[in-house]
Amino acid sequence: MENFSTCEISDALIKLGSPHGGHLPDIYCVSPPLALSSLPEKGSDVEGIRVEGPAYTVKMVPFHDQVAPKPEIHFVDGVKEDSVVVIDAPLSVKSAVWGGLMSFGARARGAKGVIISGRCRDVLEHREAGLPIFARGTSTLGQRPFTRPSEIEVPLTISSPSLTSVASTQSEEWPAVTINPGDWIVADLDGVVVIPRDQMEAVRELCRKGREVDERCKRDIIAGLGVAESFKKHRGK
Repeated sequence: MENFSTCEISDALIKLGSPHGGHLPDIYCVSPPLALSSLPEKGSDVEGIRVEGPAYTVKMVPFHDQVAPKPEIHFVDGVKEDSVVVIDAPLSVKSAVWGGLMSFGARARGAKGVIISGRCRDVLEHREAGLPIFARGTSTLGQRPFTRPSEIEVPLTISSPSLTSVASTQSEEWPAVTINPGDWIVADLDGVVVIPRDQMEAVRELCRKGREVDERCKRDIIAGLGVAESFKKHRGK
């Protein structure tokens, strides 16, 4: 996506009618590569904390679920080169669904990174493997006896546990995000977004136009023109 940020991509998706801008709420980078293992200083190059590629999807279910199918292979062994592993865990689970050895396995198969709607553990091993991990948090607990993999390369529908609980007292819930195998994933310091495959070109074009407008606004704001006046001049509002 020509290094467009997740913010630029979400803005483009909103313009295309997406109710959520492709954003996966509450998922953050918990394990960058070793060279980026500390917070970047102001003015430093942070472009390395970025993951993008086609989604390789994994659905987790409660460990004792006897109905859900089981994959024929270990889900890490099925990872495709240059893909981004996307894992959906049950919302209520506090255990990890991804550990250090899995990062070494995914890295060996050419994965670009891992996005987890859930938790991971073994943070130092992920950093040793040099594989970026984005997750809702960490845990000391492994998969057993809490979760197990069920299906790979299937559509995932990802909701946010925090937003769902808040929305339970409101009239509308925050819309869930559907991720199909092969949809384009981009993750950076701002968060994680998913772009449907059939919207890639439209998103790219809108991002280009949006960046041009923002650059003009930025120049005028730095030069002393007010924010409101700059927006009105270049954004028409």
